[in-house]
Amino acid sequence: MPISQRTQVGIVGAGPAGLVLSHLLYLQGIDSVVVENRSRQYVEERVRAGVLEQGTVDLLTAMGVGERMKTEGLVHYGIELRFEGRSHRIDFQDLTGGKGITIYAQAEVLKDLNNARVATGGQVFFEVENVSVQDYDGAKPKIRYEKDGNACELTCDFIAGCDGFHGICRPSIPDGVLTEYVREYPFGWLGILADAAPSSEELIYTYHDRGFALLSMRTPQISRLYLQCDPEEDIDLWSDEKIWQELQTRLASNGWTLTEGPILQKGITGMRSFVVEPMQYGNLFLAGDSAHIVPPTGAKGLNLAVADVQVLARALTRFYATGSRCLLNKYSATCLRRVWKVQRFSWWMTSMLHRFPNESPFDHRRQLAELDYVTSSRAAALTLAENYVGLPME
Repeated sequence: MPISQRTQVGIVGAGPAGLVLSHLLYLQGIDSVVVENRSRQYVEERVRAGVLEQGTVDLLTAMGVGERMKTEGLVHYGIELRFEGRSHRIDFQDLTGGKGITIYAQAEVLKDLNNARVATGGQVFFEVENVSVQDYDGAKPKIRYEKDGNACELTCDFIAGCDGFHGICRPSIPDGVLTEYVREYPFGWLGILADAAPSSEELIYTYHDRGFALLSMRTPQISRLYLQCDPEEDIDLWSDEKIWQELQTRLASNGWTLTEGPILQKGITGMRSFVVEPMQYGNLFLAGDSAHIVPPTGAKGLNLAVADVQVLARALTRFYATGSRCLLNKYSATCLRRVWKVQRFSWWMTSMLHRFPNESPFDHRRQLAELDYVTSSRAAALTLAENYVGLPME
């Protein structure tokens, strides 16, 4: 017989969506259990996003998990757009009434959340196996899994599928229920983590004849940089010297110097846009990458996951306080309004800044005109700024 457990909300996945949801529910007096098939060390060491919207920062602070972020995070009030060798700053603070972004790696966010869940007695089970979700179209959904060789069955009121694009929750929904919207991009990003002080105080997005490049950072000592490349490119063909040479070429600007250093990590990631509708079925709710993927150009993945679970936590709080399913029934529609706006912004940033195969000279000149407009029109710059720092929650 399996080991039986009972909780109010079962959460599959201990990434940003799952852990933020678990802690938000705890703060409202709602019990949850999180199951994760990876180890805590693996989850906390994955190199992922590092740009937090103003709303995400404010939420983490309000949750009581923002102290280290406040100390170690790098607050930015703008980005640079660089094209034709010249830089143009988008001033977030001026354009959005004082809002900004914070550079703080996802791995650090997860450490803070895990520590908070441990300190408050939260149940987060890592390294579980054979996870499945059952009976989520009825009143007693179940999560079945194995832990340390023991079969376990978690009965709950609701299941939150926060287990990522390759997780088990979305594929468990019956055929014909979900509609998938997909766009594959004909390029990827070659990303490196370098032991080199960032060469700029703010992120630099570059449009170049040879392709896109991005200068970012993780800490005052560690740089994160990206190059547009073929998604099928063999990373072994990219020596450290070749990578730095290409970055120097694409990021070049008069009077500006790119600081080089030992490359600590490097890899190539393909790019896609993905949305599934609806984001709920019965008492199973999808959140984060299990429901949508955005290209990283707009720095939205983690932030969109956090926005999803804010909506879900609010709906669950209403249900347990009043018995009303009104907000739960609207969960998908509420989230998807934001999801599609973020997809639009991420697609726009991606299409404006990358070179596409077989593009015409007309396309090239149009992209340069778009960049010229964004950097010379306050109205256009405001559109970029308000989306980048994060649209308000509904």
